[in-house]
Amino acid sequence: MKPVLRVQLSLMMFLEYFIKGAWFVTLGTYLIKSLNASGMEVANIFATQSLGAVFAPFFVGFVADRYFNAERVLSALHLIGAALLYGMSQAPDATHFYPYVFVYFMAYMSSLSLSNGIAFRHIEDAKKYFPGVRVWGTIGWICSGLVISYLFRWDAPESIQAGALHNTFIMGAVCSLLLAFFSLALPKTPPQVKLRDEKFDFGKAIGLDALKLLKQRSFLIFFCNSNCHLYSHFVLLSKCEPIFGQRRNTEPHSKNGVGAIFRSHLPAVDSIFL
Repeated sequence: MKPVLRVQLSLMMFLEYFIKGAWFVTLGTYLIKSLNASGMEVANIFATQSLGAVFAPFFVGFVADRYFNAERVLSALHLIGAALLYGMSQAPDATHFYPYVFVYFMAYMSSLSLSNGIAFRHIEDAKKYFPGVRVWGTIGWICSGLVISYLFRWDAPESIQAGALHNTFIMGAVCSLLLAFFSLALPKTPPQVKLRDEKFDFGKAIGLDALKLLKQRSFLIFFCNSNCHLYSHFVLLSKCEPIFGQRRNTEPHSKNGVGAIFRSHLPAVDSIFL
């Protein structure tokens, strides 16, 4: 793989996950401390991530894969995401916050699929080179925690009381805007579906054909493991930060980020069984 392409794709992954890490880890604390959200409101807001993941295949299958270059759609999604993140930072309560985060995750989860798609389209030997590109996403997630905890100290108890966590959304918005412009410099990635030559298949467009892979033992194990991991990941992010805050732990965001180092090694455990 050419060095320029490696740098482009690695930076794309870095920013893609830095954006989410900038605000999502401290979201539970922000909702409780700054917006005085109830437990049900916190749960509903965190559930928008799953709703966005349900929407993403429809958008990518119907629009991105059929009509527009993937890098341009990625740019548009992050441009919209920047505006929505800024809107979250200005929301006075959980009721006003919810529409912003709901629409945001529909855009963001679609961008995750597109960023992976762009990488796979341009890496000739994905099995060899993709892990080295994708790991920069994990590095971006970790760096966001280090920046918040050690550079700005927005997650310090006194800063939380002062309402500093709203700055995490602004930082995410700035990075999202940066990725929106950087996406236009990514390699051209035209649609793979030829509208005139291929008949539209609804099931294929939303990824239902992938369910056939469940017949393979290795994919079934991967599927079950991923669901268990995502559930624990959801609980960790929604509960860990508020608990750290209650116990007045210092730099909770950075500690959560370091945990990503260990979580990134879970695929190595999976490989034993696959």
